[in-house]
Amino acid sequence: MTARLIALYRYFKQAVPFRLIPAFITTGVLIGLLLVPVPDGLRPEAWHLVAIFLTTIVAIILKVMPIGVMAMMAIVILSLAQVTSPTSKGAITDALSSFSNPLIWLIVVAVLISRGLKKTGLGSRIGLMFIALMGKRTVGIGYGLAICELVLAPFTPSNTARGGGIVHPIMKSIASAFDSDPATGTQGKVGTYLALVNYHANPITSAMFLTATAPNPLVVDYVAKATGQSLHLTWTTWALCMLLPGLVALLTMPLVVFLLAPPELKATPNAVAYARGELARMGPLSGKERVMLGVFGLMLLLWANVPAMIFGPGWTLDPTVVAFLGLFALIITGTIDWDDVLSEKSAWDTLIWFGALVMLAEQLNKLGVISWFSIGMRDAIVASGMGWFWVAAVLVAAFVFSHYLFASTTAHISAMMLAFLTVGAQLVPGDYLVPFMLMMTAGSAIMMTLTHYATGTSPIIFGSGYVTMGQWWRVGAVMCVLELLIFAIVGTAWWRVLGMW
Repeated sequence: MTARLIALYRYFKQAVPFRLIPAFITTGVLIGLLLVPVPDGLRPEAWHLVAIFLTTIVAIILKVMPIGVMAMMAIVILSLAQVTSPTSKGAITDALSSFSNPLIWLIVVAVLISRGLKKTGLGSRIGLMFIALMGKRTVGIGYGLAICELVLAPFTPSNTARGGGIVHPIMKSIASAFDSDPATGTQGKVGTYLALVNYHANPITSAMFLTATAPNPLVVDYVAKATGQSLHLTWTTWALCMLLPGLVALLTMPLVVFLLAPPELKATPNAVAYARGELARMGPLSGKERVMLGVFGLMLLLWANVPAMIFGPGWTLDPTVVAFLGLFALIITGTIDWDDVLSEKSAWDTLIWFGALVMLAEQLNKLGVISWFSIGMRDAIVASGMGWFWVAAVLVAAFVFSHYLFASTTAHISAMMLAFLTVGAQLVPGDYLVPFMLMMTAGSAIMMTLTHYATGTSPIIFGSGYVTMGQWWRVGAVMCVLELLIFAIVGTAWWRVLGMW
């Protein structure tokens, strides 16, 4: 009997396209939640929606199937369960509601645009230029990679495309030039250090610009909702607020990583020759690279609202309109073609899973779950007797370090951020509310430092083999705490200078 069960398990493990044990766990979570009595203050349909939502998050964390499939599962279950509407037509309308959201399309189109960086070679050229300028020492190469991240961040809303698709190949090429390769056990020469810098620059730059990572526009929306629209972060406001603390964190990070994971080779004069040789091989800027630069410059000006500053508010363009303009410009100039658009799987994958997660978060809010959770959290904190400062600190820390439970920043932000912001808005005095909101905003990106599955960039860099899991988690925990302190100290002082509070 035991042998038959084992054989049956092996058969299903090979036959089905999902991971069997995580699937059983996820199913158990759904059934268990549905059997739990409906908590006081919630309607049954609201609790059923909570069960669907938490099951989806568990399925994503356990990686039952690709995140897009799990998002589709949520859409199907929500439509069949009819928890948001008494009719099937109303339920499917709710399930698909977020796909008309301009925020979703801003992210999708921006990912499509970032394909041009790789296709034209402009991303590699930018990275090599920094290496040629700063690569005489290993720490200098680290700063070159960090600056490359900083330059690309304003117009690459996919932090995965930026850190994993553009900067990481450059980092690997440099490591290989010094015979630093995990396959031969020589990753410690320079590769481990450069891989960690490659990664830890990514969360910092993601915190510095509204358009630097996919969920940032969602953060803007949540901050506005939690503050009753009194704090609405524009592209320019976000960039200005995060400029000084972000630069301090970016300047500090390569040195701290150097101490935590010191490379065996401290001096790397050959890196300059390597970068110059690669740049010589690439030759002068091609026509398509020039178009990419022009389009990026135009988009950056429009995202920063420069025309409106000069000519008046009538020239203000929605960020999604700017993104579509940039994509259309690249297509009609032949910089990328329609096949590039169709074949960019990550963009269409993002459309499905991001849209589904945003929809679930919106429906939770619509059915009163976020309000119920916020009131419960507020009452618990009030009952604890903590002062407002510790309330703010606990909320930020709890939100950031709970990312150990998530394999997606978008899933984490969708699941928890609005509730935490709402509680903070109720308990933090009005005079100090803005710095709390900005700390939460920074924390939504800083939390990516923690694990090797924290965001799309991390499995790419971790999978290259330069960093062990122990190194990754140790350095990640230290960098997370350090960056939170930098934003808390430097950031709050800077925001005071800017008159934000």
